[in-house]
Amino acid sequence: MRILLANDDGIYSDGIYTLYKALKEFADVTVVAPITEQSAVGHAITIADPLRVTDFYKFGEFFGYGIKGTPADCVKIALTNIMKEAPDLIVSGINHGANVASNVIYSGTVSAATEGAMLGIRSIAVSLATKEKFDFSHAAQVGAYFAKYLHNSDLPENTVLNINVPALSMKNIKGWRFATQGNARFLDTFEKRRDPRGYSYYWLTGEKKEADMDETSDDYLVSNGFVSVTPLMFDMTDHKMYKHLKDKGDEGEFS
Repeated sequence: MRILLANDDGIYSDGIYTLYKALKEFADVTVVAPITEQSAVGHAITIADPLRVTDFYKFGEFFGYGIKGTPADCVKIALTNIMKEAPDLIVSGINHGANVASNVIYSGTVSAATEGAMLGIRSIAVSLATKEKFDFSHAAQVGAYFAKYLHNSDLPENTVLNINVPALSMKNIKGWRFATQGNARFLDTFEKRRDPRGYSYYWLTGEKKEADMDETSDDYLVSNGFVSVTPLMFDMTDHKMYKHLKDKGDEGEFS
């Protein structure tokens, strides 16, 4: 199996290295990841600057390619210019922090996976649901499990699975469940500060607003000790609303 491994925390992160070691046990893994952290860049791509590619070594051995760009950039350039053969699967992660509910929209980790699916390659995004210092090894085990699961499945080529792992040991994880995307969001606030020269600037802060969590939601399952697995789609059409508007028959011509 050929796997392209990317992330948004950067090629230096512990998460991507731990996942790389787990995937190398059964696959040929090519690492293409941002040189610097690209958290919350969403599905941005670079169009006004060159993409610089740097060979990256870890512990004296070649590890992968560092890209001065976004997670989506990494997938694009990997498939077009770096890899000699297309991968069978794209894996993004391990993100340090959950990508559930509204976070999915902003996540560079998820966007690397959706970019792969847009290009016709089944993909997974793997996140560890904590921002505290934590051992990534159990999340890497989960990521490797789902890499095999998706590769051996008959799911379509544009499949994206968003996987969130609770910050628990493997023996304390209750199992995994298919999940819906939750509806919790952050209430954004901007703290006003002053720099040493006296100029004002703003720093994004805020707190998470807990919504009524459905028991099928990613938020609920992770907080209750399960790995959540949410199938995502990049077609943003509201098909229910589309049908409603078509059925109303309001379409016409400009007079």
